[in-house]
Amino acid sequence: MIRHSAERESAEVDTYLNEVLGLEIPELEAGREHAHDAGLPRIEVSTAQGKFLQLMAEITGARRVLEVGTLGGYSTSWLARGVGERGQVISCEFEPLHASVARENLQRAGLSERVEIKLGAAKGSLENLIAAGAKPFELIFIDADKRNNVSYLELALELSRAGTVLILDNVIRGGAVLDDAAEHGANEADVRGVQEGLRWLRDSPRVSATALQTVGAKGWDGFAIARVL
Repeated sequence: MIRHSAERESAEVDTYLNEVLGLEIPELEAGREHAHDAGLPRIEVSTAQGKFLQLMAEITGARRVLEVGTLGGYSTSWLARGVGERGQVISCEFEPLHASVARENLQRAGLSERVEIKLGAAKGSLENLIAAGAKPFELIFIDADKRNNVSYLELALELSRAGTVLILDNVIRGGAVLDDAAEHGANEADVRGVQEGLRWLRDSPRVSATALQTVGAKGWDGFAIARVL
């Protein structure tokens, strides 16, 4: 009962913070609702987390941002706001419906000129960017299927330079990160992928990393954040 109360109150705090800080952008919130109406899963970042991504792009001075996992384009929109009019976000999405909805939402928000969505398996899209000699990205946000976290991190590193910031989403998973992955049945591969991704960040000599727990509208979860050395 105490835990349920804490979860409820943390969501209410998120609502308060959104209001007192004026975080909600009407065009972006309309896009979120459009994605839900289209049947996309309600797993996008929260409003406060979206603003966090925008600020990370602005603080790092990023003009090239890579996103793995577009969904309905909500986090993509915040990142696009962060790179500014001369910046670019390349976002990788596997599901055609997700990509279509995201393009509609970006158009509604007036951000479509800053974003290129690459449709297909993210691993292949990242490999194609490397093969094409893509310029390094200053910020990379990974929020896709967790079982492939290590592959995404390895490829992201090849698309980085010294100082690039890597953000890996959903690394706490309601505390499941502590468990034997086999305990989670259908979600075993995702839990294992999170654990392996964290160990990769620990063991890679080319990054300095930490992780932060979060609570709020998205429940109990967190980010891992790393800087390429």
